[in-house]
Amino acid sequence: MVPFHSTPDHTHRLPGKTMAITASSLSEALSLTEITAQLNRVVLGKAHQIELALACLLARGHLLIEDLPGMGKTTLAHALAQVLGLHFQRIQFTSDLLPADVLGTSVYEPDRGGFRFHPGPVFSQLLLADEINRATPKTQSALLEAMEEQQVTTEGETRKLPQPFFVIATQNPQHQIGTYPLPESQLDRFTMRIHLGYPDHLAERELLQGSGRRELLSQLSPRTDPDALRRMQQSVFHVHASEALLDYLQRILAYTRRPGLYAGGLSPRAGLALLRAAQAWAWLHGQDHVLPEDLQAVLQAVASHRLHPLGRGPGNETEIMDELIAEIPVP
Repeated sequence: MVPFHSTPDHTHRLPGKTMAITASSLSEALSLTEITAQLNRVVLGKAHQIELALACLLARGHLLIEDLPGMGKTTLAHALAQVLGLHFQRIQFTSDLLPADVLGTSVYEPDRGGFRFHPGPVFSQLLLADEINRATPKTQSALLEAMEEQQVTTEGETRKLPQPFFVIATQNPQHQIGTYPLPESQLDRFTMRIHLGYPDHLAERELLQGSGRRELLSQLSPRTDPDALRRMQQSVFHVHASEALLDYLQRILAYTRRPGLYAGGLSPRAGLALLRAAQAWAWLHGQDHVLPEDLQAVLQAVASHRLHPLGRGPGNETEIMDELIAEIPVP
Protein backbone atom coordinates (compact mmCIF):
# COMPACT_ATOMS: atom_id res chain seq x y z
CA MET A 1 0.00 0.00 0.00
CA VAL A 2 1.23 3.46 -0.83
CA PRO A 3 2.19 5.21 2.42
CA PHE A 4 -0.06 8.04 3.54
CA HIS A 5 1.34 11.46 4.38
CA SER A 6 -0.37 13.92 6.65
CA THR A 7 1.05 17.09 5.12
CA PRO A 8 -0.24 17.96 1.63
CA ASP A 9 2.30 18.97 -0.98
CA HIS A 10 0.89 20.03 -4.33
CA THR A 11 3.98 21.62 -5.81
CA HIS A 12 5.20 18.42 -7.48
CA ARG A 13 1.86 17.41 -8.99
CA LEU A 14 0.84 20.05 -11.48
CA PRO A 15 -1.45 19.10 -14.39
CA GLY A 16 0.37 18.61 -17.64
CA LYS A 17 3.77 18.08 -16.02
CA THR A 18 3.44 14.69 -14.35
CA MET A 19 0.18 13.36 -15.81
CA ALA A 20 0.44 9.59 -15.61
CA ILE A 21 -0.66 7.55 -18.60
CA THR A 22 -2.08 4.97 -16.17
CA ALA A 23 -4.69 7.52 -15.05
CA SER A 24 -5.79 8.61 -18.52
CA SER A 25 -5.06 8.07 -22.17
CA LEU A 26 -2.32 10.05 -23.85
CA SER A 27 -4.86 12.15 -25.74
CA GLU A 28 -6.71 13.02 -22.53
CA ALA A 29 -3.45 13.94 -20.81
CA LEU A 30 -2.49 16.22 -23.69
CA SER A 31 -5.97 17.75 -23.70
CA LEU A 32 -5.77 18.55 -20.00
CA THR A 33 -2.33 20.07 -20.47
CA GLU A 34 -3.63 22.36 -23.20
CA ILE A 35 -6.83 23.15 -21.27
CA THR A 36 -5.01 24.26 -18.13
CA ALA A 37 -2.46 26.22 -20.15
CA GLN A 38 -5.18 28.18 -21.98
CA LEU A 39 -7.14 28.84 -18.80
CA ASN A 40 -4.08 30.10 -16.98
CA ARG A 41 -3.40 32.55 -19.80
CA VAL A 42 -6.85 34.09 -19.41
CA VAL A 43 -7.36 33.93 -15.63
CA LEU A 44 -3.99 35.05 -14.30
CA GLY A 45 -2.45 33.89 -11.05
CA LYS A 46 -5.28 31.50 -10.13
CA ALA A 47 -3.84 28.10 -11.02
CA HIS A 48 -5.13 26.41 -7.86
CA GLN A 49 -8.69 27.71 -8.33
CA ILE A 50 -8.60 26.58 -11.97
CA GLU A 51 -7.59 23.08 -10.88
CA LEU A 52 -10.44 23.02 -8.37
CA ALA A 53 -12.92 24.12 -11.04
CA LEU A 54 -11.75 21.35 -13.37
CA ALA A 55 -11.90 18.80 -10.55
CA CYS A 56 -15.45 19.90 -9.77
CA LEU A 57 -16.48 19.38 -13.39
CA LEU A 58 -14.74 16.00 -13.60
CA ALA A 59 -16.57 14.94 -10.43
CA ARG A 60 -19.88 15.79 -12.13
CA GLY A 61 -20.56 18.48 -9.58
CA HIS A 62 -21.48 22.15 -9.69
CA LEU A 63 -19.38 25.15 -8.73
CA LEU A 64 -20.16 28.26 -6.69
CA ILE A 65 -17.73 31.17 -7.03
CA GLU A 66 -18.10 33.80 -4.34
CA ASP A 67 -16.24 37.08 -4.55
CA LEU A 68 -16.42 40.79 -5.13
CA PRO A 69 -17.47 41.98 -8.61
CA GLY A 70 -14.65 42.29 -11.11
CA MET A 71 -12.50 39.41 -9.86
CA GLY A 72 -12.79 37.24 -13.00
CA LYS A 73 -15.65 34.92 -12.01
CA THR A 74 -17.54 35.31 -15.28
CA THR A 75 -14.32 35.21 -17.28
CA LEU A 76 -13.43 31.83 -15.78
CA ALA A 77 -16.85 30.40 -16.70
CA HIS A 78 -16.60 31.68 -20.28
CA ALA A 79 -13.07 30.35 -20.64
CA LEU A 80 -14.03 26.89 -19.37
CA ALA A 81 -16.86 26.64 -21.88
CA GLN A 82 -14.60 27.75 -24.72
CA VAL A 83 -11.71 25.36 -24.12
CA LEU A 84 -13.98 22.41 -23.26
CA GLY A 85 -16.14 22.83 -26.36
CA LEU A 86 -19.37 23.03 -24.34
CA HIS A 87 -22.62 24.71 -25.29
CA PHE A 88 -22.73 27.76 -23.03
CA GLN A 89 -25.53 29.99 -21.81
CA ARG A 90 -25.56 32.73 -19.21
CA ILE A 91 -28.39 33.94 -16.99
CA GLN A 92 -28.09 37.29 -15.27
CA PHE A 93 -30.00 36.79 -12.02
CA THR A 94 -31.98 39.82 -10.88
CA SER A 95 -34.77 40.39 -8.38
CA ASP A 96 -37.47 40.28 -11.09
CA LEU A 97 -36.23 37.05 -12.74
CA LEU A 98 -38.89 34.31 -12.83
CA PRO A 99 -38.48 30.50 -12.78
CA ALA A 100 -39.80 30.34 -16.36
CA ASP A 101 -36.94 32.63 -17.43
CA VAL A 102 -34.58 29.87 -16.31
CA LEU A 103 -36.47 26.70 -17.23
CA GLY A 104 -38.48 27.74 -20.26
CA THR A 105 -42.20 27.88 -21.01
CA SER A 106 -44.81 26.75 -23.51
CA VAL A 107 -45.99 29.29 -26.06
CA TYR A 108 -49.14 28.99 -28.14
CA GLU A 109 -48.35 28.92 -31.87
CA PRO A 110 -51.41 29.61 -34.05
CA ASP A 111 -49.93 27.99 -37.17
CA ARG A 112 -49.48 24.74 -35.22
CA GLY A 113 -52.77 25.05 -33.43
CA GLY A 114 -51.20 24.26 -30.10
CA PHE A 115 -48.52 24.99 -27.54
CA ARG A 116 -44.81 24.34 -28.06
CA PHE A 117 -42.23 24.28 -25.29
CA HIS A 118 -39.43 26.80 -25.66
CA PRO A 119 -36.45 25.61 -23.58
CA GLY A 120 -34.88 28.09 -21.22
CA PRO A 121 -31.16 28.72 -20.86
CA VAL A 122 -30.86 25.85 -18.36
CA PHE A 123 -30.84 23.54 -21.39
CA SER A 124 -27.13 23.95 -21.98
CA GLN A 125 -23.98 22.03 -21.10
CA LEU A 126 -22.36 24.81 -19.10
CA LEU A 127 -24.76 27.21 -17.45
CA LEU A 128 -23.50 30.39 -15.83
CA ALA A 129 -25.92 31.57 -13.14
CA ASP A 130 -24.42 35.02 -12.73
CA GLU A 131 -24.99 36.75 -9.37
CA ILE A 132 -27.39 34.00 -8.31
CA ASN A 133 -28.04 35.55 -4.91
CA ARG A 134 -29.61 38.66 -6.45
CA ALA A 135 -32.68 36.59 -7.39
CA THR A 136 -35.50 35.67 -5.03
CA PRO A 137 -35.50 32.25 -3.32
CA LYS A 138 -38.36 31.13 -5.61
CA THR A 139 -36.24 31.68 -8.69
CA GLN A 140 -33.13 30.23 -7.06
CA SER A 141 -35.10 27.04 -6.35
CA ALA A 142 -35.79 26.60 -10.07
CA LEU A 143 -32.28 25.17 -10.37
CA LEU A 144 -32.61 22.55 -7.61
CA GLU A 145 -34.04 19.71 -9.71
CA ALA A 146 -31.74 20.50 -12.62
CA MET A 147 -28.61 20.39 -10.46
CA GLU A 148 -29.58 17.27 -8.56
CA GLU A 149 -31.47 15.16 -11.12
CA GLN A 150 -30.05 16.48 -14.41
CA GLN A 151 -33.60 17.10 -15.58
CA VAL A 152 -36.34 19.71 -15.54
CA THR A 153 -40.05 19.16 -14.85
CA THR A 154 -42.36 21.84 -16.22
CA GLU A 155 -46.09 21.69 -16.91
CA GLY A 156 -46.19 18.06 -15.83
CA GLU A 157 -43.50 16.87 -18.26
CA THR A 158 -39.95 15.87 -17.40
CA ARG A 159 -37.21 16.78 -19.84
CA LYS A 160 -33.61 15.58 -19.66
CA LEU A 161 -30.81 18.12 -19.77
CA PRO A 162 -27.85 17.96 -22.17
CA GLN A 163 -24.79 16.07 -21.00
CA PRO A 164 -22.44 16.91 -19.52
CA PHE A 165 -24.36 19.46 -17.44
CA PHE A 166 -22.30 21.82 -15.31
CA VAL A 167 -23.59 24.84 -13.38
CA ILE A 168 -21.24 27.63 -12.39
CA ALA A 169 -22.94 30.17 -10.16
CA THR A 170 -21.37 33.42 -9.06
CA GLN A 171 -22.35 35.05 -5.81
CA ASN A 172 -21.74 38.51 -4.46
CA PRO A 173 -20.82 38.88 -0.78
CA GLN A 174 -23.95 38.95 1.35
CA HIS A 175 -23.24 42.40 2.76
CA GLN A 176 -23.76 43.94 -0.67
CA ILE A 177 -27.05 45.65 -1.55
CA GLY A 178 -29.79 43.61 -3.20
CA THR A 179 -28.68 40.08 -2.29
CA TYR A 180 -30.68 37.17 -0.93
CA PRO A 181 -28.73 34.55 1.04
CA LEU A 182 -28.73 31.10 -0.53
CA PRO A 183 -30.59 28.58 1.65
CA GLU A 184 -28.73 25.50 2.87
CA SER A 185 -30.61 23.25 0.45
CA GLN A 186 -29.34 25.35 -2.47
CA LEU A 187 -25.78 25.58 -1.16
CA ASP A 188 -25.67 21.81 -0.71
CA ARG A 189 -26.23 21.31 -4.45
CA PHE A 190 -22.85 22.91 -5.13
CA THR A 191 -20.03 20.40 -4.87
CA MET A 192 -17.50 23.17 -4.35
CA ARG A 193 -17.35 26.81 -3.41
CA ILE A 194 -14.21 28.75 -4.27
CA HIS A 195 -12.98 32.34 -3.97
CA LEU A 196 -10.75 33.91 -6.60
CA GLY A 197 -9.54 36.89 -4.58
CA TYR A 198 -7.29 39.70 -5.69
CA PRO A 199 -4.46 38.82 -8.08
CA ASP A 200 -0.90 38.93 -6.82
CA HIS A 201 1.38 41.80 -7.87
CA LEU A 202 2.91 40.10 -10.92
CA ALA A 203 -0.40 38.75 -12.21
CA GLU A 204 -2.05 42.15 -11.85
CA ARG A 205 0.81 43.87 -13.67
CA GLU A 206 0.51 41.39 -16.53
CA LEU A 207 -3.24 42.01 -16.55
CA LEU A 208 -2.75 45.77 -16.75
CA GLN A 209 -0.16 45.53 -19.54
CA GLY A 210 -1.84 42.78 -21.55
CA SER A 211 -4.84 42.45 -23.82
CA GLY A 212 -8.42 42.71 -22.60
CA ARG A 213 -9.98 39.53 -21.26
CA ARG A 214 -12.71 39.56 -23.89
CA GLU A 215 -10.12 39.65 -26.64
CA LEU A 216 -8.29 36.70 -25.09
CA LEU A 217 -11.54 34.76 -24.71
CA SER A 218 -12.22 35.15 -28.43
CA GLN A 219 -8.83 33.57 -29.15
CA LEU A 220 -9.53 30.40 -27.17
CA SER A 221 -10.22 27.22 -29.11
CA PRO A 222 -11.73 23.90 -27.93
CA ARG A 223 -9.16 21.37 -26.71
CA THR A 224 -11.68 18.59 -26.14
CA ASP A 225 -15.35 17.85 -26.81
CA PRO A 226 -18.36 16.75 -24.76
CA ASP A 227 -17.89 13.05 -25.58
CA ALA A 228 -14.26 13.09 -24.47
CA LEU A 229 -15.21 15.03 -21.36
CA ARG A 230 -17.81 12.39 -20.44
CA ARG A 231 -15.13 9.71 -20.82
CA MET A 232 -12.89 11.67 -18.46
CA GLN A 233 -15.73 11.92 -15.95
CA GLN A 234 -16.26 8.19 -16.17
CA SER A 235 -12.54 7.59 -15.57
CA VAL A 236 -12.77 9.56 -12.32
CA PHE A 237 -15.26 7.06 -10.92
CA HIS A 238 -12.68 4.30 -11.39
CA VAL A 239 -10.02 6.01 -9.28
CA HIS A 240 -9.48 3.64 -6.37
CA ALA A 241 -10.35 4.65 -2.81
CA SER A 242 -8.92 2.16 -0.32
CA GLU A 243 -10.59 1.04 2.90
CA ALA A 244 -8.04 3.08 4.84
CA LEU A 245 -8.92 6.15 2.80
CA LEU A 246 -12.62 5.65 3.41
CA ASP A 247 -11.89 5.26 7.13
CA TYR A 248 -10.13 8.63 7.04
CA LEU A 249 -13.05 10.20 5.19
CA GLN A 250 -15.54 8.86 7.72
CA ARG A 251 -13.46 10.21 10.59
CA ILE A 252 -13.67 13.65 8.97
CA LEU A 253 -17.45 13.34 8.66
CA ALA A 254 -17.82 12.09 12.24
CA TYR A 255 -15.68 14.93 13.58
CA THR A 256 -17.92 17.58 12.00
CA ARG A 257 -20.96 15.96 13.64
CA ARG A 258 -19.63 16.25 17.19
CA PRO A 259 -21.88 18.40 19.41
CA GLY A 260 -20.79 21.97 20.04
CA LEU A 261 -18.57 22.44 16.99
CA TYR A 262 -20.87 23.24 14.09
CA ALA A 263 -24.52 24.14 13.60
CA GLY A 264 -24.77 20.92 11.62
CA GLY A 265 -22.24 18.34 10.50
CA LEU A 266 -21.47 17.15 6.99
CA SER A 267 -24.29 15.08 5.50
CA PRO A 268 -23.88 11.77 3.63
CA ARG A 269 -24.34 13.72 0.39
CA ALA A 270 -21.47 15.99 1.44
CA GLY A 271 -19.38 12.89 2.15
CA LEU A 272 -20.03 11.59 -1.36
CA ALA A 273 -19.16 15.00 -2.80
CA LEU A 274 -15.88 15.00 -0.86
CA LEU A 275 -14.99 11.53 -2.13
CA ARG A 276 -15.82 12.33 -5.77
CA ALA A 277 -13.91 15.60 -5.60
CA ALA A 278 -10.87 13.82 -4.15
CA GLN A 279 -11.06 11.16 -6.87
CA ALA A 280 -11.21 13.90 -9.51
CA TRP A 281 -8.28 15.74 -7.90
CA ALA A 282 -6.24 12.54 -7.87
CA TRP A 283 -7.11 11.74 -11.50
CA LEU A 284 -6.32 15.29 -12.58
CA HIS A 285 -2.86 14.85 -11.06
CA GLY A 286 -2.14 11.55 -12.76
CA GLN A 287 -3.03 9.10 -9.97
CA ASP A 288 -5.15 5.96 -10.12
CA HIS A 289 -5.84 5.98 -6.36
CA VAL A 290 -6.82 8.59 -3.76
CA LEU A 291 -4.44 9.72 -1.04
CA PRO A 292 -5.33 11.65 2.12
CA GLU A 293 -3.57 14.65 0.57
CA ASP A 294 -6.23 14.63 -2.14
CA LEU A 295 -9.02 14.78 0.43
CA GLN A 296 -7.21 17.57 2.23
CA ALA A 297 -6.68 19.49 -1.02
CA VAL A 298 -10.41 19.67 -1.79
CA LEU A 299 -11.75 19.76 1.78
CA GLN A 300 -12.13 23.52 2.11
CA ALA A 301 -13.81 23.91 -1.30
CA VAL A 302 -16.25 21.07 -0.57
CA ALA A 303 -16.96 21.63 3.13
CA SER A 304 -16.66 25.32 3.98
CA HIS A 305 -20.07 26.35 2.59
CA ARG A 306 -21.71 23.41 4.37
CA LEU A 307 -20.21 23.97 7.82
CA HIS A 308 -21.14 26.83 10.13
CA PRO A 309 -18.86 26.85 13.21
CA LEU A 310 -20.58 27.83 16.42
CA GLY A 311 -19.32 31.04 17.96
CA ARG A 312 -17.18 32.03 14.98
CA GLY A 313 -18.01 34.47 12.23
CA PRO A 314 -17.37 34.14 8.50
CA GLY A 315 -13.96 34.70 6.97
CA ASN A 316 -12.02 32.04 8.85
CA GLU A 317 -12.60 29.12 6.48
CA THR A 318 -8.93 28.33 5.89
CA GLU A 319 -8.08 28.42 9.59
CA ILE A 320 -11.09 26.25 10.46
CA MET A 321 -10.25 23.65 7.80
CA ASP A 322 -6.62 23.55 8.93
CA GLU A 323 -7.77 22.92 12.48
CA LEU A 324 -10.08 20.14 11.31
CA ILE A 325 -7.26 18.44 9.37
CA ALA A 326 -4.90 18.77 12.33
CA GLU A 327 -7.41 17.15 14.69
CA ILE A 328 -7.96 14.00 12.63
CA PRO A 329 -5.12 11.43 12.51
CA VAL A 330 -4.10 10.21 9.06
CA PRO A 331 -3.92 6.41 8.58
